[in-house]
Amino acid sequence: MLTAVVRTVILYLVIVIGIRLMGKRQIGQLEPSEFVLSLLIADLAAVPMQDFGIPIIMGVIPIVTLLCLSTILSVLTVKSIRIRALLCSRPSIVVQNGKILSHEMVKNRFTVDELMEELRVAGVTDLDSVKYAVLETTGRISVIPRKEEQPPTAKDLGVSVEEDGLPVIVISDGRILTENMKVRNLSDQWLNQQLTGRKIQDLSQVFLMTVDEAGKVYLSVKEGAQ
Repeated sequence: MLTAVVRTVILYLVIVIGIRLMGKRQIGQLEPSEFVLSLLIADLAAVPMQDFGIPIIMGVIPIVTLLCLSTILSVLTVKSIRIRALLCSRPSIVVQNGKILSHEMVKNRFTVDELMEELRVAGVTDLDSVKYAVLETTGRISVIPRKEEQPPTAKDLGVSVEEDGLPVIVISDGRILTENMKVRNLSDQWLNQQLTGRKIQDLSQVFLMTVDEAGKVYLSVKEGAQ
């Protein structure tokens, strides 16, 4: 039993490290080469986990080899446009000026039903309002509406707005994140004033508190805390 646990933990850690090296992508955003790599790693890890007669190193070595190969290919795709196009393909325009480009749909084996589903997900129901719809290498559709269909921005309206900036978490589930406090140059006295002003007496009542670059505070208390 202990042997099974140890072998499983080792292989699990190897796979986690490998997936981490692939970058911060969601499953649906994996390139074809990355998707194949994930399948192979899962298959290679399953055999040593189940068959104790196979040395664990026989599972680790192929996994590490695949990860090294993936790293090499990643470097090549960054440096070479041709290799990137070969391994990752290229985005395809499937709708242009409200017109479906059937040859691109057939080329990518993308059906009209799939296109309409992706457009609905993007909140588009009228094809005439679409300037471009691009089938990305991940299989998702990026929709660019016509200019007159896009909502006006503050710049279009001539309105001056203040940038909020990126918020950072200063309290998470009742715990103060001191490093983030330092990032915003916030003191304990400032924090106490913010909590007192919101009638919060105990840190354990706070589920989340963030502060952006403009000093705007967002605070969420735990259910039943007030």
